[in-house]
Amino acid sequence: MKMRSHESSVRVAVLGASGYSGGELLRLLSAHPAAEVVAAGAGEHAGASVGDVHPHLEDFAGMTFEELGPDVARRCDVAFLALPHGTSSRIGPGLLEAGARVIDLAGDFRLPAEEYPAWYGFEHAAPAWLDKAVYGLPELFRDEIRGSTLVANPGCFATAASLALAPIARARLFEGNVIIDAKTGVSGAGARPSATVHYAHTEGSIRPYRVGTHQHTPEIERVLARAGAGGTTVTFVPHLVPAVRGVLVTCYLSGADPAACAQALADAYAGERFARVLPDRRMPDPKHVQGSNVCELGVGGDDRSGTAVIVSAVDNLVKGAAGQAIQNMNLLFGLDEGLALPTTGLYP
Repeated sequence: MKMRSHESSVRVAVLGASGYSGGELLRLLSAHPAAEVVAAGAGEHAGASVGDVHPHLEDFAGMTFEELGPDVARRCDVAFLALPHGTSSRIGPGLLEAGARVIDLAGDFRLPAEEYPAWYGFEHAAPAWLDKAVYGLPELFRDEIRGSTLVANPGCFATAASLALAPIARARLFEGNVIIDAKTGVSGAGARPSATVHYAHTEGSIRPYRVGTHQHTPEIERVLARAGAGGTTVTFVPHLVPAVRGVLVTCYLSGADPAACAQALADAYAGERFARVLPDRRMPDPKHVQGSNVCELGVGGDDRSGTAVIVSAVDNLVKGAAGQAIQNMNLLFGLDEGLALPTTGLYP
């Protein structure tokens, strides 16, 4: 494994490193000048070479996956938890109590305890930690993130939708409920094979799923409430499409003026590296941001119905997961926020 030589190196552990988000963390961290990956955790792959599971990660070819628990806090400054929902809330408190900072890529610290049975299907294992967690969307909550020890990395859909809607909510440009139509590639379902993401089932298909029950719905509503749109109900319909990466979110705001919405977004994200507002009603495309930590945003509208249409695109594994987690790490340790995070996508 390539080691970092930096007088202020951050020692990093990645738990759940064998999955797609974990592998993306390792890929991006391999180019980070101030980070040293000291441990990679993976239960079912414990003892295997990282290079055998992730053959594209040459920098980590000599590293071995470990079965990691809270004792890894002795070896690291920060632990990324790229684990299944419900696991981080059991492991995270031990890491925090042992002195490590934690960035959770699962959903375990995003909601109040009483909402977990309905949206995630489990009773929260560490409710005392929920009030200590900071929601890790830097473009909206940067100052809170800087002083935190526990960061709840947002979901991919919630990242795209929140960046699209929060500035418009702050400007009081819409009233009533919001309809969000979203598309995602199959990597959002994780690396474990299943019939749902089998090639034969997804090729040529567009499939809505978890209609009205998707766990990112209350996340988006909480961000809107913090932006001044409390009481707004989000109708969120995600669709699985035959692509590997990418999230595209389309938000419909009845009664909102498209030009005013576009201006609110432009004002909010002026100078931001990772939120790009497109001009002249150009529309985002997940292909354009693939491999980058950028969220592209565009505004259109239907003048006949008086509806503004806000469109947002991210790479679900980068700005929607690993890249945003590293952006949060950079903030936690006083580093340049953009270290190791690309702003140019892979195209075509």
